[in-house]
Amino acid sequence: MTVVLKGDKEFENIPSLKAKALRINLNKDIYGTFAEIGAGQETVRHFFRAGGASGTIAKAMSAYDKNFSDAIYGTEEDGRYVTEHRLKKMLSHEMNLMEERILKDDNPNKIFFAYANTVATIDFAKKFKGHGWLGIRFQIDPNEEYNEIQLHIRFKQNETRLQQETLGIVGVNLIYGAFYKHNKPKNLLRYLYDHIDRDTIEIDTINFSGPRFKDVDNRLMSLQLVKNGMTDAVMFGPDGNNILPASMLYKKNILALRGSFRPVTLVNMDMYKKSYEIFIREPKVEEDRTVVVFEITLSNLRAEGEIDEEDFMDRARLLCSLGQTVMISNFQEYYKLVEYFSEYTKERMALTMGVNNLVDIFDEKYYRHLSGGILEAFGKLFYKDLKVYCYPMIDPDTGLTNTSNTLKVHPRMKGLYKFFKYNGKVVDIFDYDEDVLQIFSRDVLQKIASGEPGWEELLPEGVAAHIKEQGLFDYVPQKALDSKKQ
Repeated sequence: MTVVLKGDKEFENIPSLKAKALRINLNKDIYGTFAEIGAGQETVRHFFRAGGASGTIAKAMSAYDKNFSDAIYGTEEDGRYVTEHRLKKMLSHEMNLMEERILKDDNPNKIFFAYANTVATIDFAKKFKGHGWLGIRFQIDPNEEYNEIQLHIRFKQNETRLQQETLGIVGVNLIYGAFYKHNKPKNLLRYLYDHIDRDTIEIDTINFSGPRFKDVDNRLMSLQLVKNGMTDAVMFGPDGNNILPASMLYKKNILALRGSFRPVTLVNMDMYKKSYEIFIREPKVEEDRTVVVFEITLSNLRAEGEIDEEDFMDRARLLCSLGQTVMISNFQEYYKLVEYFSEYTKERMALTMGVNNLVDIFDEKYYRHLSGGILEAFGKLFYKDLKVYCYPMIDPDTGLTNTSNTLKVHPRMKGLYKFFKYNGKVVDIFDYDEDVLQIFSRDVLQKIASGEPGWEELLPEGVAAHIKEQGLFDYVPQKALDSKKQ
């Protein structure tokens, strides 16, 4: 019996790597394969060293030679090996072999798993830090369909050996979490960093699927990655699945719109459509190589100091229903967003924003933490050919329409603002819809909550129906409102 002393505080006891591997090895029903490409057999090594591995490991392999790898898993159309598609093929191939060679009829209680990773560690020039895909396909019950967890990591260490060791630890944490923490996916994410410093790797994409995760929304898991400091930005597509930012942004022209989208309104969509029309007419911007990103910052998701996950999901569902790609970021300042995009592309970039946001950009208080102040920030913000598309706004005091020509910045910033304006870095959106200028998300949200009629007309087609069907933003049906009045 454990001795408990007066004054002791409860804390979560994190099992050692050996304890995690040994617990799986000693389970007589867990049986599977390890396929690791590109950084050694670092994960399976922990299971061999823990002892009792003969009852767990059906096979461990590492197809380093590309010809051998292609012969086993097939070739990739793009010729790359460290991809999500490659990982999926590895998991499918290894699981099929398990089922062919270990018959369920002879082993009715076995629960199979296949763990795989495809990784590129840091190059000799230390220019590319390295990255990789990891995944596990597994069962919890021998009669159920397979579950799957796939994630993408980016290394931050500067030595191959250290990256290999980190990869092995993440692999053990993933396998252990799949079997013993699958009932709490949010916690499972945090456990991936057991025995690892947060500054050694970045997890920027993760997807859960299968019967054990039928209630898991991968968009919410994306939010957890940013919320927990595992990455600075995540992206997901209209289908609700997380997508790797690098694959979406690589060598693409990028148009980004930042907003609360609470909810997305006609003015948001007018900003998007009109700025997109300008952007694709820019020199060297090809429409088929252009990505539009609707970005929500983490600070925009906070309500009373905490992140309202349900509110986030409401916004996400609406943007996805409109077929948009969404980014959740930890970039409060615009220049950090541009820096992030610059990691993946050297092509044209543009930001769409309202006049009020443009005024904020020229406020010095946001750059006091930089040694170079606002000049350093602007050097990063207006990277190469970046442009800001300025959407007009009606001044609530005067009723006049403000544009980039009439906005007021601090007297000390006038010269700097004129410089960027004169050089074509700030471009007005003139062909706007005057009828939507007075639509504000906060007013629409208030009307939805109070049941005030007419809010449906302020939203894009289909959005109002979606809000009503899903009960988003605490929408209350009119019948319920009428009954309260009675």
